[in-house]
Order: sequence, then C-alpha cells, then structure tokens
Amino acid sequence: MKVSYFPGCTLKTKAKVLDEYARKCAEHLGVTLEEIDNWQCCGGVFTTANDEIATKLSSVRALKHANDKGQPLVSVCSACHNVLKQTNNAMQTDDSFNFRVNQYIAPDKYNGETEVIHYLELLRDKIGYEKVKEKVVNSLAGKKIAPYYGCLLLRPGKVMAMDDVENPTIMEDLIRALGGEPVAYAFRNECCGGYITLESKELAKAKSKRVSDNAKLNGAEVIVTACPLCKYNLEKNGSDLPVVYITELLAEAFGIKE
Repeated sequence: MKVSYFPGCTLKTKAKVLDEYARKCAEHLGVTLEEIDNWQCCGGVFTTANDEIATKLSSVRALKHANDKGQPLVSVCSACHNVLKQTNNAMQTDDSFNFRVNQYIAPDKYNGETEVIHYLELLRDKIGYEKVKEKVVNSLAGKKIAPYYGCLLLRPGKVMAMDDVENPTIMEDLIRALGGEPVAYAFRNECCGGYITLESKELAKAKSKRVSDNAKLNGAEVIVTACPLCKYNLEKNGSDLPVVYITELLAEAFGIKE
C-alpha cells in the first residue's frame, strides 16, 4: 500500500528521527509513505478568520497532490493533521472559501475530495491493530504507558472525527496491541500549554506539570504523545516521566529503534 505523506516542518528538522521511525515502521507493516513533492509548512495553526486564505494554500496544494495520485493523505504531527483536516473540511463545506481558494490555484481545481488521516488512523483503520500486533518482536508487556492526546488531535470533534473527544481509545488500543498497559488519567486530552510558552512560560510549565504529575500519580512509567510540540513542551518543563512519540514506541516494539 502507498499513501501520500506530509511530514511537516518539525519532523524534517528538530525531530528527524521521529520521521525516520514513522517511515520504517510503516514499511515494516507493508505501507510506503510517499513524501509529497515540494510541500511547504501547513501554516502551524488553522486560523478561523473568514478572510484568511493565503496561509491555507500550502495545505490545499498538499491535499490536491494526494487527490491527483488517488491516495489518502497521512500526517504524523497532530498539529499538521489538524490544519490539513480543517482546511479540507472548509473546502467541502464553505462555498466562499472554496471559490476564493480555487481563484488562487487556477487553472487547477480542488473541492475537498482527499481522505485525510492521521498516522494513528492509518494503523487502526487501514492496516488494523491485529496486524500491528502480529509484527511486534519486542513486546511492551509490563510497561505502564500514559497516552497523551493534547488538544489538537481530537478537536474540533465533528471535523477531526477520529475518536470520542472526551473518552478516546485509539492510543490505548495501540498500546495494548504492542503489549503495553495503557494508564487512565484525568488530563490525557487537556492542553499542555505549548502554544502559550512565549506568552507565559510559567503558565505553560504549570499546565505541563499538571499533565505529567497526574500521569505519574496514576502509575505511568512513560508518556506517549502524537504531537511533537507536546513532547517538546512536556520535556522542556521537566516531566518526571520519559516522554516518547508514537513512532518511537512502535519502533521499540518492532525492534527498529536503536
């Protein structure tokens, strides 16, 4: 199976190893991540201003590229996925936005036809957790792992449509497939404060500490996240627990991580 792949800025610079693990783990499962040619930054955040078009054009071009190849568009970063998915939804549901975007990209046309999925959805819905389980060579049995969703992976719920916003299971089910024990805790889908770090370092630190302290209180030995910004923020603010990315966890279970 081949899918179009949008790596995003962070995984091509500061977090190259996470991108490498994503590709190798996908190949281990029989999937090739075909990086989109000449992709640009997704925009970082999805702005809701009705007159904001220019920052979304790179996402539209990535979406169109995948559609032209007849492939779903996969991202690993939850922030990139959020922007891509919301932009695609706007192309489907907002006639004014659609019209103005297509004026920019003319003579090309795009109307939101691409299936946009996160790497987690690729594992769950396209590959299947049973196959993931079959490919495990280093079981994570006995390891208590706290899944951390953050605020961008699941919200807005009706658009992202990945899982239940308040009671998600997609990461817990992956952890079980890898042999680990998912830890339930109160702040798994609350903000870590990453986007307010420059405005208020103290508040960002307090939010991060609340997440990691609560995970530890409930018996976690490690935190796993699907957002590189969350990973960075939790580590920068001194999490008492190791913080790993989903592709790191996969690579460990598959015997790929060095």
